[in-house]
Amino acid sequence: MKKLNLLLSILLVASMVLLGACSSKSSGNSDEKEITFMFRGGEDEKTAYTAAIKKFEEQHEGVKVKIINTDADQYSTKLSAAVSGGNVPDVFYLDSGSIANYVDNGIIRDITEDVEKADFDLNSLWQFGVDIYRYDGETSGKGALYGLPKDVGPFALGYNKDMFEKAGIPIPDKDKAYTWDEFLKVSQDLTQDTDGDGEVDQWASGFNATWSLQSFAYSNGASFLNEAGDKVTVDTPEFAKSLQFFSDLSNKYNTTPNASQAETLDTYQRWMNGELAFFPVGPWDMSTYAKLDFEYDLMPWPSGDAGKSVAYVGSLGLVVSEMTQYPELATELAIYLSADEEAQQTLLDAQVQIPNLVDMAEEWASDTESVPSNKQEFLDIVQDYGVPYPTFATYNSQWLDEFWTNITPVVQGKKTAEEYLKEIQPKMQKLLDEANEQAKMSK
Repeated sequence: MKKLNLLLSILLVASMVLLGACSSKSSGNSDEKEITFMFRGGEDEKTAYTAAIKKFEEQHEGVKVKIINTDADQYSTKLSAAVSGGNVPDVFYLDSGSIANYVDNGIIRDITEDVEKADFDLNSLWQFGVDIYRYDGETSGKGALYGLPKDVGPFALGYNKDMFEKAGIPIPDKDKAYTWDEFLKVSQDLTQDTDGDGEVDQWASGFNATWSLQSFAYSNGASFLNEAGDKVTVDTPEFAKSLQFFSDLSNKYNTTPNASQAETLDTYQRWMNGELAFFPVGPWDMSTYAKLDFEYDLMPWPSGDAGKSVAYVGSLGLVVSEMTQYPELATELAIYLSADEEAQQTLLDAQVQIPNLVDMAEEWASDTESVPSNKQEFLDIVQDYGVPYPTFATYNSQWLDEFWTNITPVVQGKKTAEEYLKEIQPKMQKLLDEANEQAKMSK
């Protein structure tokens, strides 16, 4: 999600205060309270949340929840418009990387005390999902609580089980990751011309760099940032090796559709059509992938020189507007959607996320009969080998956007990874320095 410009944010918040703007309101019935909930998602998620909120209303006489739903592509724009218009929803989705910005500009509420007083155990939720919404005014992930997880989103590696069986290749070990060499060997064996017309029509993979490169880089001992978050570290041999391997899958080994083939049909659709062996899978994909014509399952991401799998794990948060007319009620809705057992079961049944409740998630993952069989992989990422998106602890994403915006020549094999990283690191560092300075000014 794009972060708000600092100056614009301050002006917008000031305007909200001056106007006394607030999205909560009473209906024509003076005894009825209305709060708004804004979220993003497809039809399956909308249906699930509508059902969950209906139960919340039944439990709260005289309360109406107005649902505002958008698709993922429009959400950021519409949320920014709501903020600029002084009509911030009472409860809304916010990505974890935006928490500091929204707190510093007075847009979202500290819910620590209300959560502590609530009748539920915060420890029943994934620790990652809770801590990622903490902020102490300086460091993300520490201090007061400004949101609760809508979900935790582990990005597992999926594979086409039918394709493996048809090719006579052993099914991947769910407990042991391929090395890069092993992954390459299997990828080459699975890349085939299945109809004998001289053209490849089955590939091993079709990874999007934005969401998949992290796994290759971190598993090879590389990273985008140092621990202090003040230095861009992409100009290392470890990172160059990772990015080059990622590029070579397409341009040297031809196990991934090339640029022209991807333009003809994108890799997501090729996965859906059964033309790819490997593809990233998030919990939000389960309802869609349940309709696939082939059986898929989950496996660890291949490991580089660091000798271990690494995967992206994210989260969307449920946050409460600082301007809400009903702060306790709005916070209660956030808690309900995040931690109520019945609400979590409704969302789980819709196959749009894994449960936030650890015990419920573990019971769900123990079912190895339904697809995907290795649901435990999602939980392992959250508990053991997941890393947040690189912008989680930085004030904005512009420094990383610079990396993705200019990466195309490498992905297309027109520039080496080493050349690109040497060029891009100073540009990224300049933008990161500006972001860190902006963070200081916002205090």
